[in-house]
Amino acid sequence: MTKSHFEVPTWNQVYRMLLNQAEKICNSSFKPDVVVGVSRGGLVPARILSDLLENSNLATVRAESRQTDRGDRINPVLIQALSMPVAGKKLLVVDDVADTGRSLCMVKKHLLQHEAEATRVATLYYKPWSTVKPDYYEKETERWIIFPWDVKENIRRIVEKQGETPRNEIAGLPNHLTRRLLKQMREETKCGST
Repeated sequence: MTKSHFEVPTWNQVYRMLLNQAEKICNSSFKPDVVVGVSRGGLVPARILSDLLENSNLATVRAESRQTDRGDRINPVLIQALSMPVAGKKLLVVDDVADTGRSLCMVKKHLLQHEAEATRVATLYYKPWSTVKPDYYEKETERWIIFPWDVKENIRRIVEKQGETPRNEIAGLPNHLTRRLLKQMREETKCGST
């Protein structure tokens, strides 16, 4: 995989994107009663948006997609139900990316079962093949996105996909960071095999 296969936003870029989103949400006249972060990827953006929107009502829900032994993704499952009551409330569901859209679709259904008055979805990125198009998103891309909060997880996935440890820079990440994380992953493997 080459650098062009990846999108690697910095913390500053993410914050600017979230500032833009907060403005879009305010300008759309949608005033959420509760910001709902989809764990894990949506937790950081949800927390920042709750601050930018001056809304301290922050809830979480966790949906997770599983993989088969062949690497195929299967339908997501709800790992953690909604963390607060939302009946009759307007909800802003926040995730980092709308990729397949299956997790977001499941979360929206879960929130409607909890009798939410309305739900809107905000993501930083939107993939054109997603079954859910967010009400608010900042960038459409087909690239593999590596957020500042999931660098190690993505390096592990890249290594697994390539079948070997890369010898050069991964996805435009600094070499010193990549080397350190790869070293840490090798040490974890050694510790797990003893």
